Amino acid sequence: MALAADTRTAARPDPAPSADPAARLALSAAAVAGAEEVTDWLAERQQAGTFEVERIPFDRMEKWLTVPATGDLVHETGRFFSVRGLEIREEDGRTWSQPIICQPETGILGILAKEFDGVLHFLMQAKVEPGNIGPVQLGPTVQATRSNYMRVHQGRATPYLAYFLAEERGTVLTDVLQSEQGDSFLRKRNRNLVVEVTGEVEVGPDHRWLTLGQIHRLLAVDNLVNMDARTVLSSLPLAAATGEPAGRAGSDTEVLSWLAELKAMQVREVQLVPLDRVTGWRRTATEIAHTEGRHHRVIAVSVLAGNREVSRWTQPLLEVERPGLAAMVVRRSAEGPQLLVQGLTQPGTFDAVEMAPTVQCVSDGFSDLPEQPPFRDLVLAAPPEQVLYSAVLSEEGGRFHRRANRYLIVAAGDDFPSRLPDGFCWVTLNQVRRFIQFGNHFTVEARTLVTCLGSLHGGEGGWSA
Repeated sequence: MALAADTRTAARPDPAPSADPAARLALSAAAVAGAEEVTDWLAERQQAGTFEVERIPFDRMEKWLTVPATGDLVHETGRFFSVRGLEIREEDGRTWSQPIICQPETGILGILAKEFDGVLHFLMQAKVEPGNIGPVQLGPTVQATRSNYMRVHQGRATPYLAYFLAEERGTVLTDVLQSEQGDSFLRKRNRNLVVEVTGEVEVGPDHRWLTLGQIHRLLAVDNLVNMDARTVLSSLPLAAATGEPAGRAGSDTEVLSWLAELKAMQVREVQLVPLDRVTGWRRTATEIAHTEGRHHRVIAVSVLAGNREVSRWTQPLLEVERPGLAAMVVRRSAEGPQLLVQGLTQPGTFDAVEMAPTVQCVSDGFSDLPEQPPFRDLVLAAPPEQVLYSAVLSEEGGRFHRRANRYLIVAAGDDFPSRLPDGFCWVTLNQVRRFIQFGNHFTVEARTLVTCLGSLHGGEGGWSA
């Protein structure tokens, strides 16, 4: 049986080894044997549990209320999250509105690390979520909102939570607040942690120790490694943070100045409004959807899950019918790989602008947008030899219903434009990994692609060095 969240019987972990973290992670990334066995384990865990998801009308949700005066969807406890309306007023006077998830509390996404036979391993979870494509995916050791791990739902305690609390945890390898999807959440953040321990850890049937190399191999499989695992892994110190980089990518100061200027130029008013007041959206007994069939829609589901802290519940979810596209263009340079990022504004972003992939069309699909973003056609038409990574990966299944994106990493060809559109910038991979440690600098889609770049067979061709 896995350790409960409120246990105090485990011995306090000894200090972790003091060797260079990047070297230890590189050794773990090189250990790939046995990755294929993980898919069999996930299939076994899926068969071992009961899991059913049914779409239902809003009025069949239990413990969820539609506020009569506003139409907002809220939990009776006032905790977990709510679905409200958001109105956005642009500098030129244009206004638009949409449903948005409000979840002011900060959750924990934590991965436990431990060394076995000199190789660092990570305790991963066979995680079931109502919106998953799967429905079992590989997730972090702990993936829990504050309401969940405080047991507002009156369910079972969250296993392994104590390892990520200040009084219990071991050596912290990374600990940073990171944003979630700014198109769907209003200023939502989670705490991303990796904590290393040396003492004994009891492992339950839904958890398994894996090397970084095994996890990297599994990133090539569609809809297998979940979003929460991908964002935590993006902050690992896989490359040495050397001094100021030189060359066309610019120094740290220049890149951060570019981002600060984009933020300073952003003039946009964002305010919460009643969900019933969002314009261009229609509401029925079973969904809240855009009148033109674009964007996400709000639905309700009933869930039966035998291996969760609570075995039965209902909740709203956001559904996106068409897969999106998140693509990063990369190129070689004397200081290592460089990534072409854009400064992207989304309505729920914490600090106006974040660095995003070269192309990010993730809530409307990408085949028939009214206005095509820069480089979209280039990445979709890239010849096979320039496509370094391609997989369909689904987003967080606790709030989204079967939302997925095509993730691409494309090497820039010799004919790639030397002049960039406004709002784009080349950054080195080392810079990206340093800036990720600051939090709220990169979209969750960009962080996923950083993790995927690190998975390229231990740096084959020097792309993930």
